[in-house]
Amino acid sequence: MPELPEVETIRRGLNKFILNRKVAGVKILCDKSFIGPKEAILGQKIINIRRFGKALVFDFENAVSMMVHLRMTGQLIFRSSGEESGRNYLEMIEAGDFKTTLYTEKSFAGGHPNESFYSELPNNQTRVLFEICEENGTSSESGKVLGTLYFNDQRKFGFCKVIETNEVETDSFIKKLAKEPWVMSAEEFKKNLMHHKNAEIKPTILDQSVVAGLGNIYADEALYMAKIHPERLTSSLSDLEIAELLEAAGIVMQRSIDSGGSTMATYVKADGTKGSYLEKFAQVFRREGEPCNRCGTEIIKLRVAGRGTHICPNCQKKF
Repeated sequence: MPELPEVETIRRGLNKFILNRKVAGVKILCDKSFIGPKEAILGQKIINIRRFGKALVFDFENAVSMMVHLRMTGQLIFRSSGEESGRNYLEMIEAGDFKTTLYTEKSFAGGHPNESFYSELPNNQTRVLFEICEENGTSSESGKVLGTLYFNDQRKFGFCKVIETNEVETDSFIKKLAKEPWVMSAEEFKKNLMHHKNAEIKPTILDQSVVAGLGNIYADEALYMAKIHPERLTSSLSDLEIAELLEAAGIVMQRSIDSGGSTMATYVKADGTKGSYLEKFAQVFRREGEPCNRCGTEIIKLRVAGRGTHICPNCQKKF
């Protein structure tokens, strides 16, 4: 599942291609993936793309919005007209070619990494297509079609949902989200944590009603930075540890946003270059067997609440 920095990277990338452009057509290939009346966004200009935790919200000029959540396997892929065939995914991965004309000038992709990023679209994972035209166009007949935004979702867990703009923040999905770590106080964080005081800390901070945006990568990194073992009970944390964990969560996610995300091969920045958080900043995630940069102890991998978890057993002691 894409985490907050990756979703922010997608938001910034899509801004380059579809902001202040109009939706000329909507083709729904899977009814489960699209909720609400498509007619409400036809011919409407996208005036803003916002993010709430891991969800994106497209705001239209007619006070209608569309919420998009990628869940586990969702993708948002924009292809300029004439670029529907993409490029061979495996060749690009093997060559390490992430800065290409296709990517930087004519296409953008983000979400679950698979061959759909570069293969011909639509394919058998495409659930919704949005035809994008120039600002002065109201349909594919009256405005120049610039390209297509594809909502792909292999497992069909994600969704696009059309709602009134003034209802976005009261929508049941958005309403249950906690604040992001940059705008949350230590007191608020502690209060949220104490609703799960008998649970292990790692699965607790993965709960989006506790703090918004953290996923597996950044939970591991934040716990390492704060020197907290992921299996400790939430109730065992001191006020200082809670404050340090909240600060660490904000730091690791901001670093990743600044680096264009971290996902292993396919989250890229708006200019087409590969996200570099794992390469430049990751301290424990996917570094099992390597020495801890802080103390030299070998990083190990555990399973905590069913999730692969990376720790330094010396820096993160289980009391």
